[in-house]
Order: sequence, then C-alpha cells, then structure tokens
Amino acid sequence: MPAIDRGASAEREWHACTYAMEQLLHSYLDQDADSIQGLVLVGPAPVFSHPDLCNRLQTVTFTAKPFNPLALMPFQLPDTLPIADDAYESVLPLVPGDSLAHDQFFLVLTTKFSGLFVLGEDSQGTKTFGFSFDPDVVEMGWRSLRSRLVLSHTNFLTKLDAMVETYPPVAPHYRTVTQFSQLLLKQIAVLGEEKRHEDTVLSPASPTPADVELLQAFAHEVRTPLTTIRTMTRLLLKRRDLAADIIRRLQAIDHECTEQIDRMELIFRAAELETSVKHTSTQLTAMSLQQVLEQSIPRWQLAASRRNLTLDVILPQQVPTVVSNPRMLDQVLTGLMENFTRSLPAGSNIQVQIIPAGDLLKLQLLPQKPLENGSATSCSSPCKSIGQLLTFQPETGVVSLNLAATKHLFQAIGGKLIVRQRPDEDEVLTIFLPSKE
Repeated sequence: MPAIDRGASAEREWHACTYAMEQLLHSYLDQDADSIQGLVLVGPAPVFSHPDLCNRLQTVTFTAKPFNPLALMPFQLPDTLPIADDAYESVLPLVPGDSLAHDQFFLVLTTKFSGLFVLGEDSQGTKTFGFSFDPDVVEMGWRSLRSRLVLSHTNFLTKLDAMVETYPPVAPHYRTVTQFSQLLLKQIAVLGEEKRHEDTVLSPASPTPADVELLQAFAHEVRTPLTTIRTMTRLLLKRRDLAADIIRRLQAIDHECTEQIDRMELIFRAAELETSVKHTSTQLTAMSLQQVLEQSIPRWQLAASRRNLTLDVILPQQVPTVVSNPRMLDQVLTGLMENFTRSLPAGSNIQVQIIPAGDLLKLQLLPQKPLENGSATSCSSPCKSIGQLLTFQPETGVVSLNLAATKHLFQAIGGKLIVRQRPDEDEVLTIFLPSKE
C-alpha cells in the first residue's frame, strides 16, 4: 500500500477511534452524577466535545504549538496558567521542538479502564495509528507526559500527580475491549464507505479534498486559540472573589468562544459530508428532542437578545421522540439558529413552533421584522458566495454555511430543511425530523 494510502487509512482509524471512545465513555460514566469521573490527557487539542463528557472528565491539554505568529488568530499563552483546584480543563504548552509536535494523542484514565491512543508518524514520516488498553503501556505513556512537566510546570505537576493517583492505570474487563473494538470497526467501515463514495461520485461542483484540507486548517487555526481563551476564562470564573460585572464579562467571552468553536466544527463537518454521497446519513438513533430543546432554547434566546431580537418558542404538551444523530442535532440546529438571527435586523421577532405532523415532527422558524414606514425592513446587503460551501455577509463580516450545505447537514442527520419565501420577503424555515412514538 502506498504511503499516502496508509496515512489516509490511519487518519480514518483515528477519527473512528475518537468516535468509538466517546460512545464507550457514554456507556460507562454515570450520567446522573455531576462529579468528575475520569481524567483525559490529550494533545494538541481536545478530542471530546459532548457536554456530558466534558462535565464529567478532567481534561489536560498538551499544546505543541501554543503560539504561531503567522496564524489567522495568533495567541500567546502566558508563562503561567491559572489552575483551579476543581478545574475541568487545563492547557499546558510544550517546549519548542518537542517530539510530540507531530502527534495527536489522548490518554484516558477511569476507574473501569484506561487506554492510550496515538496518531503519529513512522521513520518515513507516514502517519500511523495505534492504541492499547494495557496498564503497563498506559503507565509508560503517562510517564512520558509527566517528564515534560518536571522542569516547566512543577506547581501543576503536584496536582496532576494527585489526579492520576485517583485513576491509576487499570486492566479493563475483556468485554470493554470487545465493545470498543466493535465500535471502532463499525465506524471505520462507515468512514471507508464514505471514502469509496468520494472517489467514485465526487462531482466538479463539489469541494475537492484540497478544499476540505483548507477548511480543516482554517478551522484549526481559529479553534485552537479560542479553545485556549475559553479554558482560561472558565478557570477564572471558578474564582470566588470576582465582582459581578467581571463575571458577566467573562461569561460573555466564554459564550462567544463556544459559539465560534461550534461554528468552525460545523463548517468542517459540512465539508466532509460534501465530499461523500450527498444523501448519506450519519448513525441515527431514537433520541429525546425534549432534552435537546431544554439545553438549546436558553442559548438561542440569549443569542437573540444580544442582537436585540425576541424569540418565542411554542411547544406541544409532549415533544415526541425523534430519530436523528444525538451528537450533531444540537450543533446543526444551533448553527441554523445562529445564521438565522444574524440575517435579521434589530427589533425582529422569531417564533419557533414545534408541531407533530404524522410520523414527522415539524420545527418551524417564523420571523417578523420590525415595521418602518408601514413596511417590514430587510437587511441592506445580500450575502456573497465563497466557494461551494460558504457565504459572506459584508454588513456583519460573518462567514457561514450556505443554504445547500445546511440542507445536506440536515439530510445527514435524518431530517429535511425547506426554505419558503413569503410575500413580505420574510424567509420561513421548516425542519422535518422523523418521529418515533
């Protein structure tokens, strides 16, 4: 197999591995407990994004390149980072020239199992993927990471040693390894099928692999400094001596960083889908839309209020269970709401209606723009296309997914998006999701 094929295969195995481990952790962690239930050492950026995992796992990120002066958003880490006793996240910059600079890795420690997972390079510079649940291998990985902190982060090292002692490397039950291997092989097969579709049906109008790589690099350059800023902000918010106005400002920074990080992840996910079959779905399952809405609606209302908009939500007495992708549904809905609110002038009202429609659930966004001289106002500058996926709004400077890419995202999670232009020029957005009652 040529080196380029081996490298691409290792990349797919790595992405499949992170997905499989997320699923495994979801099945092992106590979802009813708010306490920390494990430790993740990762580099160069966090690999888990689901809120349930982030809230139950202590994460320490080893950043190989904390500062790139040529980056789109250059950011320098301070010499010392504020580390809270109960912090969920910490970021540790590595010294220049560290051999970890070319690797992606994460080490998981829980009371049930521990594991080490690495996407690295061999002596010829070809990417290779490997993992192990062997406690001795995990211990060696921890010792390798620990040695990097002895000289530069001695204060934090004491705290990290205590964390590791709480979750020492432990041999897993054979069923745990079997479950992970099954999840891994299943996801590798899914990604491999998408790659075969990409090779056979990629159309000239679709983004090329080079476009996807460019978007990946763009997303990384934006996401990395924002993740660091958000981490430091959350650490500061854990202090108990902050004035109320400082807390509000830090919370605003945290919200803005999270919003933009999620946007970058959604853009990259859309690019991946566009290079495969247009109507290919991700893994779908029955899920509670009620739970998603309870988490999302307060964020939507906050985003609307920050733009001087009002948001009214009308729900049925019982929100049906839907069939979709739990990991992506909240992201896609929030991304759509974000773009929708940015397109409306200040003073507008948005009504969100959830209506059962047979074996489907209809979620509708109905805007009402403010009246000016007897007629509804509209945005002064239209969006401009950037490539096959993105649009740019000159008035606000916002780059977002275009309508076609957004529709494909909804198709991938089992839904359908319809945009209807009303006579008064207000766009009505309707999302259909399959329900399961």
